[in-house]
Amino acid sequence: MEERQLGPISALILQGAVKLIELYYYALIARILLSWLPQLQGNRFAEFLFRITEPYLSIFRRFIPPLGMIDISPIVAFIAYRFLSGFLLDGLVQVFRFINV
Repeated sequence: MEERQLGPISALILQGAVKLIELYYYALIARILLSWLPQLQGNRFAEFLFRITEPYLSIFRRFIPPLGMIDISPIVAFIAYRFLSGFLLDGLVQVFRFINV
C-alpha cells in the first residue's frame, strides 16, 4: 500500500498541533521551575501557568503521593505527555490520510 501525502490543509493543521503540544510542554517545564521559586509565584504569568497546567498535573497527583517534600508526579506527567502527544499526532495523521484532506 502506498503512502498518501497530506494535503496543504492537513499539513497546516498538523503543524499547528505540533506547535501547541510543544508550547504546552514548555508551559509544564516553566510551571515546575516556578514551583521551586515561591517568590515568583504571585505574578500574572505564574498564575496563568498554574491555571493551564494544574488540570493535567492533578491527574497524576491523585495516584502518585509525594515522597516527603519531593513531588515526583511531574516526572511521570512528562513521560505520559510525550507518549500521549506522539500518539495524538500519529492518530491525527491517520485521520487526515483516511479522510484524504
